Amino acid sequence: MFPELTVIKHLFAVLYARYQTLRAEPEAGYSTETVIVTALLAALALTAVGIIVAKVIAKANSITTGP
Repeated sequence: MFPELTVIKHLFAVLYARYQTLRAEPEAGYSTETVIVTALLAALALTAVGIIVAKVIAKANSITTGP
């Protein structure tokens, strides 16, 4: 498995655990759930951008420009 996906797997595990907690307490509030989901989506987006940037830079560095 790709090592980059370990972070995403962990984030989904945290999200699922938090979701289970919120389901157990329906009065916990919509705003808490919204903040957590938004933060996790932002973290996932940053992770995806980081992976893409790292791969593009690695590929760019592997291009030879001269003899």
